[in-house]
Amino acid sequence: MHVIAHGGAGSVPDEPAKRQRTLATAVEEATRSDDPLEAACAAVRALEDDPRFNAGIGSVAQSDGTIRTDAGLMVDDGTTGGGTVGAACGMPGVANAVDVARVVATETPHVMVAGEPAVDLAAAFDVETDVDLWTDRTRERWDAADPPSGGLDETLPWVREQFGRGSDTVGAVATDGESLVAATSTGGRWFALAGRVGDVPQVGAGFYADDRGGASATGAGEAIARFGLARRAVDELERRSSHQAAEEVIEAFADATGERAGLVVVDHDGHAGSATNAASMQTAERP
Repeated sequence: MHVIAHGGAGSVPDEPAKRQRTLATAVEEATRSDDPLEAACAAVRALEDDPRFNAGIGSVAQSDGTIRTDAGLMVDDGTTGGGTVGAACGMPGVANAVDVARVVATETPHVMVAGEPAVDLAAAFDVETDVDLWTDRTRERWDAADPPSGGLDETLPWVREQFGRGSDTVGAVATDGESLVAATSTGGRWFALAGRVGDVPQVGAGFYADDRGGASATGAGEAIARFGLARRAVDELERRSSHQAAEEVIEAFADATGERAGLVVVDHDGHAGSATNAASMQTAERP
């Protein structure tokens, strides 16, 4: 099993050494999984459970003071003609959003489920809900932001001023040489309008996998979604190595959008690459 995971692209994080140890442990344990789907989910789940990352516990709050999580994953096993896909978004109280995305992919005929119905779906398949996703760090930042208490006429100007401070996300790609899975999970971006959904659960933006390989992206979500970053990275595998594909698409993304992003890319042979134009993106990899 070959697994690579990232802890999000953004500013230089607090406690980078501890975050790196979590990434390394998550990847090492994921390689013991029986199949790539469980491996990718296990790696992402470990990062969702660590409050140092912006996914699951430790995620950021939207404009109404609610933390909502999103995730998406895609499986290519060579037989599905484009992969099995599942995504879930806008979920309050769900730490392991990647497990809900897995439920959508494996238990429903849908690609995405959102909001409270996604939370209900999670509960029906024994994914824990009603989890306190706040940490002391995120609570302090929210309290210091002085959020407005009025309607949209007050909230929208505040969102325009505050939104986009912080853009990290977590993700993993796993392959056993036959099947390949790309998965991405996030707690969003600070001070987004309540209900905002970024790139992470959108197929081809935050994640993508097919018979060429897979990618998990992180960074400025609106720009990533418009650009289709993960799909473009996998397209590049037709012409370049995984590392070259990652570097090429990040350069093209920066030229086209002027924004920051990062990604990990893996082909079906387990050759992995990563690139970012942000100040930091921690990764870990195990064959």
